Amino acid sequence: MFHFGIEHEVAFLDNAGNFADFSRTKFKDFCQIIDQLPFYPDDYPELRVGDAGIKKKRWYIEGFERFLDSEEVVECVPKGIEIRTTINSTIQDTITELFESFSLLREVSLEFGYLPVLVSFNPHYDIFKPNPPLNEYEVQRRKASPEKQTANIPMLTYGPDLNISVADLPVEQVIDIGSKLTYYSPYIIPFSYTSPFYQGKLWEGLSVRTFMRTGQRPATMVFVEKHSELIKSIPSLTKIARIPAEIGRIEFKAFDSCDNFSIYAALLALLKGMVLDESLPGRAMIPDPALHQLSAREGFSNESIFIHAGKILQAAEISLANDPDQELLAPLKDLLDKRETPAHEMVRNFHKSGSIEETLKHTYLKNTSI
Repeated sequence: MFHFGIEHEVAFLDNAGNFADFSRTKFKDFCQIIDQLPFYPDDYPELRVGDAGIKKKRWYIEGFERFLDSEEVVECVPKGIEIRTTINSTIQDTITELFESFSLLREVSLEFGYLPVLVSFNPHYDIFKPNPPLNEYEVQRRKASPEKQTANIPMLTYGPDLNISVADLPVEQVIDIGSKLTYYSPYIIPFSYTSPFYQGKLWEGLSVRTFMRTGQRPATMVFVEKHSELIKSIPSLTKIARIPAEIGRIEFKAFDSCDNFSIYAALLALLKGMVLDESLPGRAMIPDPALHQLSAREGFSNESIFIHAGKILQAAEISLANDPDQELLAPLKDLLDKRETPAHEMVRNFHKSGSIEETLKHTYLKNTSI
Protein backbone atom coordinates (compact mmCIF):
# COMPACT_ATOMS: atom_id res chain seq x y z
CA MET A 1 0.00 0.00 0.00
CA PHE A 2 2.96 2.33 0.58
CA HIS A 3 5.14 3.94 -2.05
CA PHE A 4 8.40 5.78 -1.49
CA GLY A 5 10.81 8.09 -3.26
CA ILE A 6 13.75 10.36 -2.48
CA GLU A 7 15.03 13.56 -4.06
CA HIS A 8 18.57 14.13 -2.82
CA GLU A 9 20.62 17.29 -3.52
CA VAL A 10 24.38 16.97 -3.90
CA ALA A 11 26.94 19.73 -3.42
CA PHE A 12 30.50 19.63 -4.80
CA LEU A 13 34.06 20.79 -4.34
CA ASP A 14 35.87 21.68 -7.55
CA ASN A 15 39.34 20.55 -8.62
CA ALA A 16 40.93 23.42 -6.68
CA GLY A 17 39.12 22.37 -3.49
CA ASN A 18 36.65 25.27 -3.58
CA PHE A 19 32.96 24.94 -2.79
CA ALA A 20 31.30 24.78 -6.22
CA ASP A 21 28.31 27.07 -5.77
CA PHE A 22 26.62 29.74 -7.88
CA SER A 23 29.53 32.13 -7.31
CA ARG A 24 32.04 30.09 -9.28
CA THR A 25 30.16 27.39 -11.22
CA LYS A 26 28.32 27.63 -14.53
CA PHE A 27 25.48 25.51 -15.86
CA LYS A 28 27.79 23.96 -18.44
CA ASP A 29 30.17 22.75 -15.71
CA PHE A 30 27.52 20.46 -14.25
CA CYS A 31 25.84 19.81 -17.60
CA GLN A 32 28.90 17.92 -18.84
CA ILE A 33 28.41 15.55 -15.92
CA ILE A 34 24.70 15.07 -16.58
CA ASP A 35 25.37 14.41 -20.27
CA GLN A 36 27.49 11.37 -19.38
CA LEU A 37 24.88 9.79 -17.11
CA PRO A 38 22.38 7.25 -18.48
CA PHE A 39 18.79 7.89 -19.52
CA TYR A 40 16.11 5.39 -18.55
CA PRO A 41 13.04 5.70 -20.84
CA ASP A 42 10.93 3.49 -18.56
CA ASP A 43 11.14 6.12 -15.79
CA TYR A 44 8.48 8.19 -17.54
CA PRO A 45 5.77 9.38 -17.04
CA GLU A 46 6.56 8.48 -13.41
CA LEU A 47 9.14 11.29 -13.15
CA ARG A 48 8.29 14.88 -14.01
CA VAL A 49 10.35 16.47 -16.79
CA GLY A 50 9.12 20.06 -16.41
CA ASP A 51 8.77 22.79 -19.01
CA ALA A 52 12.44 23.78 -19.02
CA GLY A 53 13.57 20.32 -20.14
CA ILE A 54 16.33 20.27 -17.50
CA LYS A 55 14.84 17.31 -15.62
CA LYS A 56 15.27 14.70 -18.33
CA LYS A 57 17.12 12.12 -16.24
CA ARG A 58 17.28 10.74 -12.72
CA TRP A 59 19.98 13.39 -12.24
CA TYR A 60 19.48 17.04 -13.10
CA ILE A 61 21.01 20.42 -12.35
CA GLU A 62 19.31 22.16 -9.45
CA GLY A 63 19.36 25.93 -9.71
CA PHE A 64 17.63 29.26 -10.18
CA GLU A 65 15.83 29.49 -13.50
CA ARG A 66 15.81 32.78 -15.38
CA PHE A 67 13.17 33.97 -17.88
CA LEU A 68 12.77 36.83 -20.35
CA ASP A 69 9.10 37.43 -21.15
CA SER A 70 7.61 33.93 -21.25
CA GLU A 71 7.76 30.54 -19.52
CA GLU A 72 10.77 29.64 -21.65
CA VAL A 73 13.88 29.28 -19.49
CA VAL A 74 16.82 31.24 -20.87
CA GLU A 75 19.35 30.45 -18.14
CA CYS A 76 19.73 28.32 -15.03
CA VAL A 77 22.14 29.44 -12.31
CA PRO A 78 23.38 26.18 -10.73
CA LYS A 79 23.81 25.25 -7.09
CA GLY A 80 24.38 21.50 -7.44
CA ILE A 81 22.93 18.27 -8.83
CA GLU A 82 19.80 16.54 -7.64
CA ILE A 83 19.28 12.78 -7.71
CA ARG A 84 15.71 11.50 -7.70
CA THR A 85 14.55 7.94 -7.41
CA THR A 86 11.63 6.42 -9.21
CA ILE A 87 8.58 5.40 -7.18
CA ASN A 88 9.29 2.24 -5.21
CA SER A 89 7.05 -0.05 -3.18
CA THR A 90 9.70 -0.69 -0.51
CA ILE A 91 12.17 1.44 1.44
CA GLN A 92 14.92 -1.07 0.62
CA ASP A 93 14.42 -0.64 -3.14
CA THR A 94 14.35 3.15 -2.77
CA ILE A 95 17.66 3.27 -0.90
CA THR A 96 19.29 0.76 -3.25
CA GLU A 97 18.34 2.87 -6.25
CA LEU A 98 19.57 6.06 -4.58
CA PHE A 99 22.88 4.39 -3.70
CA GLU A 100 23.37 3.17 -7.27
CA SER A 101 22.52 6.59 -8.73
CA PHE A 102 24.84 8.37 -6.31
CA SER A 103 27.68 5.95 -7.09
CA LEU A 104 27.27 6.63 -10.80
CA LEU A 105 27.18 10.38 -10.20
CA ARG A 106 30.31 10.27 -8.08
CA GLU A 107 32.19 8.21 -10.67
CA VAL A 108 31.36 10.61 -13.51
CA SER A 109 31.73 13.85 -11.53
CA LEU A 110 35.23 12.89 -10.40
CA GLU A 111 36.23 12.51 -14.05
CA PHE A 112 35.39 16.20 -14.50
CA GLY A 113 37.11 17.32 -11.30
CA TYR A 114 34.09 17.61 -9.00
CA LEU A 115 33.96 15.80 -5.66
CA PRO A 116 30.50 15.21 -4.14
CA VAL A 117 30.35 16.53 -0.58
CA LEU A 118 27.70 16.78 2.09
CA VAL A 119 26.50 20.05 3.57
CA SER A 120 22.95 21.36 3.89
CA PHE A 121 23.57 25.12 3.76
CA ASN A 122 26.07 27.07 1.71
CA PRO A 123 29.04 27.38 4.10
CA HIS A 124 30.19 30.76 2.72
CA TYR A 125 27.17 32.72 1.44
CA ASP A 126 24.05 33.67 3.37
CA ILE A 127 22.23 35.39 0.51
CA PHE A 128 21.62 34.75 -3.17
CA LYS A 129 20.89 37.78 -5.35
CA PRO A 130 19.93 37.15 -8.98
CA ASN A 131 22.27 38.91 -11.39
CA PRO A 132 20.96 40.71 -13.34
CA PRO A 133 18.02 41.63 -11.06
CA LEU A 134 14.64 40.08 -11.82
CA ASN A 135 12.83 41.60 -14.79
CA GLU A 136 9.15 42.53 -14.69
CA TYR A 137 8.00 39.17 -16.04
CA GLU A 138 10.04 37.32 -13.40
CA VAL A 139 8.73 39.59 -10.63
CA GLN A 140 5.13 38.85 -11.64
CA ARG A 141 5.85 35.13 -12.03
CA ARG A 142 7.14 34.87 -8.49
CA LYS A 143 3.83 36.12 -7.11
CA ALA A 144 2.14 32.88 -8.19
CA SER A 145 2.86 31.03 -4.93
CA PRO A 146 4.57 31.52 -1.55
CA GLU A 147 7.28 29.09 -2.68
CA LYS A 148 8.10 31.09 -5.83
CA GLN A 149 8.39 34.22 -3.68
CA THR A 150 11.11 32.56 -1.60
CA ALA A 151 12.90 30.78 -4.47
CA ASN A 152 16.20 32.45 -3.55
CA ILE A 153 16.40 30.44 -0.29
CA PRO A 154 16.82 27.00 -1.95
CA MET A 155 19.89 28.36 -3.77
CA LEU A 156 21.61 28.32 -0.38
CA THR A 157 20.24 25.03 0.94
CA TYR A 158 20.85 21.38 0.15
CA GLY A 159 18.20 19.04 1.43
CA PRO A 160 16.09 16.02 0.52
CA ASP A 161 12.45 15.53 -0.24
CA LEU A 162 11.37 12.25 1.32
CA ASN A 163 8.23 11.14 -0.50
CA ILE A 164 5.65 8.75 0.87
CA SER A 165 2.16 7.87 -0.28
CA VAL A 166 -0.52 5.38 0.67
CA ALA A 167 -2.89 3.99 -1.92
CA ASP A 168 -6.57 4.99 -1.85
CA LEU A 169 -6.47 7.39 1.10
CA PRO A 170 -9.13 10.14 1.02
CA VAL A 171 -7.60 13.54 0.34
CA GLU A 172 -8.75 14.82 3.75
CA GLN A 173 -6.74 12.08 5.44
CA VAL A 174 -3.66 12.78 3.30
CA ILE A 175 -3.80 16.47 4.26
CA ASP A 176 -4.28 15.50 7.91
CA ILE A 177 -1.10 13.40 7.74
CA GLY A 178 0.71 16.35 6.15
CA SER A 179 -0.36 18.63 9.00
CA LYS A 180 0.71 15.97 11.51
CA LEU A 181 4.21 15.75 10.04
CA THR A 182 4.41 19.55 9.97
CA TYR A 183 3.55 19.74 13.69
CA TYR A 184 6.14 17.15 14.75
CA SER A 185 8.81 18.33 12.32
CA PRO A 186 11.04 20.22 14.83
CA TYR A 187 11.36 17.12 17.00
CA ILE A 188 12.39 14.66 14.26
CA ILE A 189 14.61 16.77 11.99
CA PRO A 190 17.66 16.73 14.34
CA PHE A 191 18.20 13.12 13.22
CA SER A 192 19.44 14.63 9.94
CA TYR A 193 21.23 17.86 10.88
CA THR A 194 24.30 18.52 8.69
CA SER A 195 24.67 22.28 8.33
CA PRO A 196 26.87 23.63 11.16
CA PHE A 197 28.73 26.20 9.02
CA TYR A 198 27.81 29.81 8.29
CA GLN A 199 29.66 32.64 6.52
CA GLY A 200 32.89 30.66 6.40
CA LYS A 201 32.88 29.80 10.11
CA LEU A 202 31.52 27.28 12.54
CA TRP A 203 27.97 28.24 13.50
CA GLU A 204 26.75 28.16 17.12
CA GLY A 205 24.12 25.57 16.27
CA LEU A 206 23.63 22.40 14.22
CA SER A 207 21.43 23.32 11.26
CA VAL A 208 21.70 26.72 9.61
CA ARG A 209 19.39 25.34 6.91
CA THR A 210 16.57 24.78 9.40
CA PHE A 211 17.19 28.10 11.14
CA MET A 212 17.04 30.11 7.90
CA ARG A 213 14.31 28.39 5.91
CA THR A 214 11.63 27.51 8.48
CA GLY A 215 8.59 29.77 8.33
CA GLN A 216 9.34 30.76 4.76
CA ARG A 217 9.46 27.29 3.22
CA PRO A 218 7.13 24.34 3.96
CA ALA A 219 8.03 21.42 6.20
CA THR A 220 5.57 19.17 4.39
CA MET A 221 3.88 19.40 1.00
CA VAL A 222 0.76 17.43 0.06
CA PHE A 223 -0.06 17.05 -3.63
CA VAL A 224 -3.77 17.14 -4.45
CA GLU A 225 -5.69 16.61 -7.66
CA LYS A 226 -8.20 19.49 -7.66
CA HIS A 227 -8.02 23.22 -6.92
CA SER A 228 -11.00 22.81 -4.60
CA GLU A 229 -8.83 20.60 -2.37
CA LEU A 230 -6.15 23.25 -1.86
CA ILE A 231 -5.75 24.82 1.59
CA LYS A 232 -4.55 28.39 1.65
CA SER A 233 -1.51 28.86 3.86
CA ILE A 234 1.89 30.57 3.85
CA PRO A 235 4.04 28.60 3.39
CA SER A 236 1.92 26.14 1.43
CA LEU A 237 0.83 22.80 2.82
CA THR A 238 -0.95 21.72 -0.36
CA LYS A 239 -0.08 21.94 -4.03
CA ILE A 240 -1.72 20.83 -7.27
CA ALA A 241 -0.13 17.63 -8.59
CA ARG A 242 1.74 18.36 -11.82
CA ILE A 243 1.57 14.79 -13.09
CA PRO A 244 -0.83 11.93 -12.14
CA ALA A 245 1.95 10.11 -10.25
CA GLU A 246 2.11 12.99 -7.75
CA ILE A 247 -1.54 12.83 -6.66
CA GLY A 248 -1.72 11.90 -2.97
CA ARG A 249 2.02 12.25 -2.44
CA ILE A 250 3.26 13.53 0.92
CA GLU A 251 6.62 15.24 0.56
CA PHE A 252 8.54 15.83 3.77
CA LYS A 253 10.94 18.68 3.07
CA ALA A 254 12.43 19.71 6.43
CA PHE A 255 15.26 17.19 6.84
CA ASP A 256 18.86 18.13 6.14
CA SER A 257 20.76 16.05 3.59
CA CYS A 258 22.38 12.79 4.70
CA ASP A 259 25.51 11.09 3.39
CA ASN A 260 24.83 7.79 5.14
CA PHE A 261 21.82 6.52 3.23
CA SER A 262 20.86 4.13 6.05
CA ILE A 263 19.75 7.31 7.85
CA TYR A 264 17.40 8.03 4.94
CA ALA A 265 16.06 4.49 5.27
CA ALA A 266 15.49 5.11 8.97
CA LEU A 267 13.76 8.43 8.31
CA LEU A 268 11.45 6.88 5.70
CA ALA A 269 10.60 4.17 8.23
CA LEU A 270 9.96 6.87 10.83
CA LEU A 271 7.61 8.71 8.47
CA LYS A 272 5.86 5.45 7.61
CA GLY A 273 5.36 4.74 11.32
CA MET A 274 4.01 8.25 11.88
CA VAL A 275 1.55 7.78 9.01
CA LEU A 276 0.30 4.56 10.57
CA ASP A 277 0.27 5.94 14.12
CA GLU A 278 -3.02 6.97 15.70
CA SER A 279 -1.71 8.18 19.06
CA LEU A 280 0.07 11.46 18.19
CA PRO A 281 -2.50 14.29 18.39
CA GLY A 282 -0.54 17.32 17.13
CA ARG A 283 -1.53 19.05 13.89
CA ALA A 284 -0.29 22.28 12.23
CA MET A 285 -0.99 23.88 8.87
CA ILE A 286 2.33 25.77 8.93
CA PRO A 287 5.65 25.00 10.68
CA ASP A 288 6.44 26.74 13.96
CA PRO A 289 9.47 29.01 13.20
CA ALA A 290 10.54 29.60 16.81
CA LEU A 291 10.42 25.91 17.70
CA HIS A 292 12.32 24.95 14.55
CA GLN A 293 14.98 27.56 15.29
CA LEU A 294 15.35 26.25 18.84
CA SER A 295 15.71 22.76 17.42
CA ALA A 296 18.25 24.02 14.86
CA ARG A 297 20.42 25.52 17.59
CA GLU A 298 20.23 22.85 20.28
CA GLY A 299 19.07 19.59 18.73
CA PHE A 300 18.67 16.76 21.22
CA SER A 301 20.59 18.65 23.92
CA ASN A 302 17.32 20.52 24.44
CA GLU A 303 15.31 18.46 26.90
CA SER A 304 11.93 19.10 25.30
CA ILE A 305 13.17 18.26 21.79
CA PHE A 306 14.83 15.12 23.16
CA ILE A 307 11.76 13.90 25.05
CA HIS A 308 9.36 14.54 22.18
CA ALA A 309 11.69 12.84 19.69
CA GLY A 310 11.77 9.78 21.93
CA LYS A 311 7.98 9.66 22.14
CA ILE A 312 7.60 10.00 18.37
CA LEU A 313 10.21 7.31 17.72
CA GLN A 314 8.45 5.01 20.18
CA ALA A 315 5.06 5.68 18.54
CA ALA A 316 6.53 4.86 15.13
CA GLU A 317 8.10 1.68 16.48
CA ILE A 318 4.79 0.54 17.93
CA SER A 319 2.99 1.34 14.68
CA LEU A 320 5.52 -0.76 12.76
CA ALA A 321 5.11 -3.81 14.99
CA ASN A 322 5.42 -6.99 12.89
CA ASP A 323 6.71 -4.87 10.00
CA PRO A 324 10.34 -5.58 8.97
CA ASP A 325 10.82 -1.83 8.40
CA GLN A 326 10.80 -1.43 12.18
CA GLU A 327 14.43 -2.63 12.17
CA LEU A 328 15.40 0.32 9.97
CA LEU A 329 14.83 2.69 12.92
CA ALA A 330 18.03 1.50 14.65
CA PRO A 331 20.30 4.40 13.52
CA LEU A 332 17.83 6.91 14.97
CA LYS A 333 17.79 5.11 18.31
CA ASP A 334 21.57 5.27 18.36
CA LEU A 335 21.62 9.02 17.65
CA LEU A 336 18.99 9.65 20.32
CA ASP A 337 20.84 7.54 22.89
CA LYS A 338 23.96 9.66 22.28
CA ARG A 339 21.86 12.85 22.04
CA GLU A 340 23.80 13.59 18.87
CA THR A 341 23.09 14.60 15.30
CA PRO A 342 25.23 13.93 12.21
CA ALA A 343 26.41 17.55 12.50
CA HIS A 344 28.31 16.68 15.68
CA GLU A 345 30.74 14.54 13.70
CA MET A 346 31.19 17.35 11.17
CA VAL A 347 32.02 19.74 14.01
CA ARG A 348 34.57 17.30 15.45
CA ASN A 349 36.23 16.95 12.05
CA PHE A 350 36.30 20.72 11.66
CA HIS A 351 38.09 21.09 14.98
CA LYS A 352 40.70 18.60 13.77
CA SER A 353 41.36 20.28 10.41
CA GLY A 354 40.32 23.90 10.99
CA SER A 355 38.97 23.95 7.43
CA ILE A 356 35.40 23.70 6.16
CA GLU A 357 36.52 22.26 2.82
CA GLU A 358 38.73 19.63 4.51
CA THR A 359 35.79 18.72 6.73
CA LEU A 360 33.54 18.29 3.70
CA LYS A 361 36.07 15.95 2.09
CA HIS A 362 35.35 13.52 4.93
CA THR A 363 31.66 13.24 4.05
CA TYR A 364 30.08 10.39 2.07
CA LEU A 365 32.67 7.99 3.52
CA LYS A 366 29.88 5.99 5.19
CA ASN A 367 27.62 6.07 2.17
CA THR A 368 26.32 2.51 2.19
CA SER A 369 23.16 0.89 0.92
CA ILE A 370 21.09 -1.21 3.30
